[in-house]
Amino acid sequence: MTVLSKRLIQIMLKPETEAYKPLVMATLDAHLNTITTKSLQDAMRYSLFAGGKRLRPLLLLATVASFDSSVADAMLAAAGLECLHTYSLIHDDLPAMDNDDLRRGNPTSHKKFGEALAILAGDGLQSSAFELLSQTKTSPAQLAKCLQLFAQAVGANGMVGGQVLDIEGEHHHLSLAELKHLHALKTGALLATAVDMGAVLAQVSSADAQALHQFAASFGLAFQIQDDINDRTKSTQALGKTANKDIAEAKNTYPALLGLDGARAALAEQVQQAQDALAQLSKPVPELAAFLTYFDA
Repeated sequence: MTVLSKRLIQIMLKPETEAYKPLVMATLDAHLNTITTKSLQDAMRYSLFAGGKRLRPLLLLATVASFDSSVADAMLAAAGLECLHTYSLIHDDLPAMDNDDLRRGNPTSHKKFGEALAILAGDGLQSSAFELLSQTKTSPAQLAKCLQLFAQAVGANGMVGGQVLDIEGEHHHLSLAELKHLHALKTGALLATAVDMGAVLAQVSSADAQALHQFAASFGLAFQIQDDINDRTKSTQALGKTANKDIAEAKNTYPALLGLDGARAALAEQVQQAQDALAQLSKPVPELAAFLTYFDA
């Protein structure tokens, strides 16, 4: 186990949150078993079960649990989030996008299965995400709101839009405001939606929902800044993906724009803002606060 992977495990300090992970994976396994085309199931399973922190489903479930709502009822929505995230990773790694050969220490999907099946595996995971979410045990109004949040996070004003901005920004200098906007879409949208959906399912007050959203937005930006710093400072073995890839692809990053010290200062600022947002909630939420142990700030 690498130093970095040990660090990532520390994000789950609350045993009850860590216990959600195998439940999410069991839900995903059961869903994959319903896919009758074996080659497609194999490709989808390869990426879904390649490891990872499961941040998005765990953020949703920790939010639900923090407000004494049913984790079991939210499990399908959580599994859908992981499908959506994994779909984005498969497509992000494609030659036409970030063109990467490694993901979580293993060959990327298109290296393992070829580009056509990798694209289709991503497509299958995206549709599976909505299928799983649609079966969530909640009221029709809450389900409709979650579906809206879900679609917005993955769409033209979310991850897809962020990916376009990322590609268009290569070899062009972005301002700090433009870089924040890019990352708020490409990385932050789905992280924020995980918490926002948890707030909907738990039926929290409007004040708590606003504070939770601010926490998630700051967490998402901090996550991207940490990722940018790691790309500069960690080895390929430690990262599980190609190190210094941002430089090779002429990506706009926080270290490139602000330097490493400036990026670390920006990271510390976002972590503090996330902590401040949690302090505004109507009750303590130690399960959510534990996620902030991920950062080196």
